[in-house]
Amino acid sequence: MAIAKLTRFILLPVLSAFLMGCVSASLQNLSDSLSSAILDQNDIEIVRKGLPAYLLMTDGLIEQQPENTDLLVSGAKLYALYASELVRETSRARNLSNKARAYAERALCLERHSLCRIDRLPHDAFAPALQNADRASLNVLYTYGLTWASWLQAHSRDWDAIADRPKIESLFERILELDESFDSGRAHFYLGLLRSQLSPALGGDPETAKSHFERAIELSRGNDLAVKVALARNYARMLYDRDLHDRLLREVLQADPNVPGLSLSNTMAQQEAQQLLAESDSYFQE
Repeated sequence: MAIAKLTRFILLPVLSAFLMGCVSASLQNLSDSLSSAILDQNDIEIVRKGLPAYLLMTDGLIEQQPENTDLLVSGAKLYALYASELVRETSRARNLSNKARAYAERALCLERHSLCRIDRLPHDAFAPALQNADRASLNVLYTYGLTWASWLQAHSRDWDAIADRPKIESLFERILELDESFDSGRAHFYLGLLRSQLSPALGGDPETAKSHFERAIELSRGNDLAVKVALARNYARMLYDRDLHDRLLREVLQADPNVPGLSLSNTMAQQEAQQLLAESDSYFQE
């Protein structure tokens, strides 16, 4: 009940502004503040139940300011978060990831016209076209990459979608060229995930994935707990290394999850780490 009342107090003035046609910089500041509050929240259920109302508010802001790249980037990131982490139904995850990617593509087209619809290029032309990106367009390009990766996760049974994986890898490699420390090294995290999806027999590269995970841990100073969970789940399990698996997960569970910008992600990582550790005996049966 308290959450519902709080949501009404936030949304009513926003809706009034929409009706009067007065969407202003102050509402964009509210959007930015709420985005930070979501990422700093350590109660997953509050976010799961409250985020849809905020997504509707963001849609309204974007409708009023369709060429505002900051709003498009914010909407893209939060739709990707909701689709990949907080929705259980496959069809909903697909729809939400489609919207995340669409917002990110609009932002990319506005920010750098030469990169607009770059995903439609054949792979041999895709990587050279990424050279049009520079540090000024880094945040928008990164946002497009993470929404594309979220979209790939939601469409993981679609072979046409899977065929995009090399392009997504090339995009994150360009991010690393521009600034590997951006977003605490999360481009390394995404490359680690992408390169550990397949076993070596099917073309996967677990050792390269491990190097990306380890570099992401280094760049985040160990604060990004999702990376350690991914290293345990995607690498240690694949190579049947229980010592590494259990050590990483215990480190995650012993860490303080409350880090600015990472509290929600870290809380989710600890929840998954607890589950993976509980399954360790059965997974690593002699």
